Amino acid sequence: MKETFLMTTREAILEYGMSLEDVYMDAPFKDSNWILLRYKKNSRAFAWTYEKDGNMCVNVKVDPEWRDMWRSTYEAVIPGYHQNKNHWNTIILDGTIPDEDIKKMIAESYDLIVKGNKK
Repeated sequence: MKETFLMTTREAILEYGMSLEDVYMDAPFKDSNWILLRYKKNSRAFAWTYEKDGNMCVNVKVDPEWRDMWRSTYEAVIPGYHQNKNHWNTIILDGTIPDEDIKKMIAESYDLIVKGNKK
């Protein structure tokens, strides 16, 4: 039996992201397709949700040390759409990535934004 994953909608991503500390939603563009999650203390975005080519997607900041591991592990993780390809990945929410790994990528993005990219 094929496992069903729930992190396939914008709502699921936003709900998880909003569970992190000091986060707010933002729609800064004149395009309602883009809804971002930002950290309140520095206003930096850590998750960019949007629909592209019939799929819901989320862009997450990534440590370059882990960038290629995520991309090679899942076909649905690709270089960040409309963002720096070294520091952002796009997760295509097509149901092929376990929820826990999507949450881990979002949490890692949040941590990078909160820490201001300090190593």
